[in-house]
Amino acid sequence: MDGIQKLLIIVVVSLTLLLIIVGTQVVLVILDLRKAIKRLNSILEDAILGGGLIRPDKLTGVLEILRKGKNLQTHGTQST
Repeated sequence: MDGIQKLLIIVVVSLTLLLIIVGTQVVLVILDLRKAIKRLNSILEDAILGGGLIRPDKLTGVLEILRKGKNLQTHGTQST
């Protein structure tokens, strides 16, 4: 019985440490994702409102290409 209790304690401690490590990594990924979304939001806000790099009509054109599944070579050509 003593050996089984020691093994159980080792398993519980190792799983606890593993869950702590995985939880920390998940929090870091979420924080990084939040920072990236804030940065993208700032870039898009400056570009659309300031008339900078991205114009709304160009952005909708890119979204249209992605939505229809066309590649750049066939976009704009007429289909028969």
